[in-house]
Amino acid sequence: MFKTLKEAFKIKDVRRKILITLLLLLIYRIGCWLPTPGITLGTYQEAVSSGGDFLSVISAISGSALANGAVLALGVVPYINASIIIQLLTVAIPKLEALSKQGEEGRKKISLYTKITALILAIVQSIGIVVGFGVENLDTGVFFGSTWATGALVVAILVAGAMFTVWLGEKITALGVGNGLSLLIFVGLLSSAGTAIFDTIAGISSTNLENIWTLLIFLLMLVVIFGFIVFIDNAERRVPVQYAKQIKGRKMYGGQNTNIPIKINASGVMPIIFASAIITFPQLIMSIFWLNSPAYNWYSTYLGAGTWPYAIILSILILVFSYFYAQISFNPEDISRQIQQNGGFIPGYRAGKPTADYLRKVSNRLTLWGAIFLAVISLVPSFVFSLVGTSGSLINAFSSTGLLIVVSVALEIDKQLEAQLLMRNYKGFLK
Repeated sequence: MFKTLKEAFKIKDVRRKILITLLLLLIYRIGCWLPTPGITLGTYQEAVSSGGDFLSVISAISGSALANGAVLALGVVPYINASIIIQLLTVAIPKLEALSKQGEEGRKKISLYTKITALILAIVQSIGIVVGFGVENLDTGVFFGSTWATGALVVAILVAGAMFTVWLGEKITALGVGNGLSLLIFVGLLSSAGTAIFDTIAGISSTNLENIWTLLIFLLMLVVIFGFIVFIDNAERRVPVQYAKQIKGRKMYGGQNTNIPIKINASGVMPIIFASAIITFPQLIMSIFWLNSPAYNWYSTYLGAGTWPYAIILSILILVFSYFYAQISFNPEDISRQIQQNGGFIPGYRAGKPTADYLRKVSNRLTLWGAIFLAVISLVPSFVFSLVGTSGSLINAFSSTGLLIVVSVALEIDKQLEAQLLMRNYKGFLK
């Protein structure tokens, strides 16, 4: 990857895209530290820290913006939740499903619906933050001593920050390198991870050398987990396809052998995000509106992160959403039809329904192993890190979702840079 970056900086167009991406990411990180007017920072940080591991994980994803009470405190969370809702509704509502198949115009309309949903969620979450934080704790001096006007100001700033984050992500996608929203999450996670590691190193003293060994063991295990994720992420099953020779006019077409690559983890991190969003949604609502209620305490104790019921339910939801997402992203009937129309066939299977059934069977088997991999990654790292005495800040910064996102985004950026370098090389060759 470092070699790819080095080669990319030698090409003017690619270098300009990288610099634009870095500039927009810098603007995002500045917004993650700008305090929101009307929030009493000390009281707010105490409220977030008392919210438990759930709010700590959300804060880690946002690059500590939530804990800082920053302008971009909501980050991309409303847009992610909106995307999940719209994707589920696309399967459930025929009109949305038909819209998703209408090409570029359909995608634009679905993107508009996603943004509207994100705006609604951002308003609800901002109001929840103000109410949960306590209206009486607001710094009313910024708005002429009016409590409700100050609360409305805080809500407006947080909502504007959430939509500005979405706009930044789209600009990075259009003008820079990689998927903008994924890069924003990527940078936020790296920032939280770097801060957690720095705090751990700062806590090492001459009288407490155990932290050194804890940190070294943690980093070693982290490298092993990263290697395992990369290995599975690149693993795929290649289904062979042969194309018969066809004579059209005076030319002969076909007669070649190729394959259909089917990844083990084709759905990526989406099943974990879907499953985590559903199982933590009640806790999110209660943490916003009823933080110290008996219901919140019961849910955190018996169904919160780290409990056995949470692990079992999360694993089942990951399995369900893995198959759900596989049905959306891989359609055996369409692939079988395309193979048949181009005069191809899979050795040992007739064209049409037998080919579609075979592809479905292969996809289901790989999806099962991919779901098992996601369930293991979602549960094992935090458990193993806690066994070696790793601090809570490190565990939250290197959560399972965070690890998968960091690896996936890094690999995607590397692939996109290689593709752009290859395209430039082809252009140079043609000239």
